Amino acid sequence: MPTNRSKSEKHEATKQLRRDPYEVLGVTRNSTDQEIKSAYRKMALKYHPDKNANDPKAADMFKEVTFSYNILSDPDKRRQYDTAGFQAVESESQDLELDLSSLGAVNTMFAALFSKLGVPIKTTVSATVLEEALNGVVTIRPLPLGQAITKKVEKQCAHFYAVTITEVDARAGFVCQVQSSDKSKFKLLYFDQEETGGLSLCLQEDSAKTGKVTSAGMYFLGFPVYRLDQTLNSMAAAKDPDAAFFKKLDGFQPCELTELKAGTHVFAVYGDNFFKSASYTIEALSCGPFTEEKENLRAVEAQILTKRVELSKFETEYREVLAQFTEMTSRYTQEMQEIDELLKQRNEIHASYTIAPPMKRSSSRSRNKGQSKEVNEEGQVRDKKSTFRDRSKRKKWFNIHLKVDKRKPC
Repeated sequence: MPTNRSKSEKHEATKQLRRDPYEVLGVTRNSTDQEIKSAYRKMALKYHPDKNANDPKAADMFKEVTFSYNILSDPDKRRQYDTAGFQAVESESQDLELDLSSLGAVNTMFAALFSKLGVPIKTTVSATVLEEALNGVVTIRPLPLGQAITKKVEKQCAHFYAVTITEVDARAGFVCQVQSSDKSKFKLLYFDQEETGGLSLCLQEDSAKTGKVTSAGMYFLGFPVYRLDQTLNSMAAAKDPDAAFFKKLDGFQPCELTELKAGTHVFAVYGDNFFKSASYTIEALSCGPFTEEKENLRAVEAQILTKRVELSKFETEYREVLAQFTEMTSRYTQEMQEIDELLKQRNEIHASYTIAPPMKRSSSRSRNKGQSKEVNEEGQVRDKKSTFRDRSKRKKWFNIHLKVDKRKPC
């Protein structure tokens, strides 16, 4: 007879069957973030549910690939796993990336609702878009340098653009930016060109609110440029309000590429709204005229890195002082209670120095009751007297005054 296992036993059995995330993605422990990301995208595209609708093994493999990537793509979780394995990683707090094109209408509605409530929901590029790009069957529009193009892209679709830069542009630096005045959600994508003629996703930037618009940009300036992932450690911040401040710069990570070579490069704008199309304006710029801006960006990001180190030290000091403050507050309350109790005992001892009988508290109440009864009785007597007088003033029915008509009858 097979034995029925509890949910906890099944959960433990599942934990034991987990494979090494590096093994799942086919990378090594020394692999860079870019190598891990590329391996994940290839495997996610291979086992995506859209391409394997009736294959449960592919669905399980897709979940395993996603779970492994969620660990290795987060620097903190990757370090925790390298140190102590799966036990150091909280699987419940893993952020899942949703392909909105594969969700039904009901699930999409719920995802949009949670997003409106402030729950960070990561989305991934549609497998259909990635497959069409890989097969080289997408339409690519030219994007001249210094010229802005305004378009509207449908949800879970992409517009592809080709930008050609010279050696001078490559040395000066290159920037590609996208903005949406109606605050649409979108992704800015950069593709590598394969030898087969297809395109494979290399970089991805999600749009973020900056003032009255949503924007995303990629900066290839010849030196490390950083990006800020707003969703990193969002669950930890929700559990601990102070963590929202101290974890704010944890998502400040260097971009994978720092420069582009001369030639033609392909970018894309992907519509990431839940229900409607996304309006956007895209432009590509050579940074030759922006020398001062380049130096200012380098200086500011260096200060942010310094501030991140200082913030980590400050968090340790803050936690220690906060613990002392909590302890002092608790002691303050305890001391106040003890003092009040001692003063109460002192007053009771002072009151015990007497030979007079203790005063009865009930006597005052009985007096009040007696007074109220007398008042009531008097009130009743007064009522009786007043009613007797009223009755005497009334005329009886048999004392009717009859008026006699003295006129003589006709």
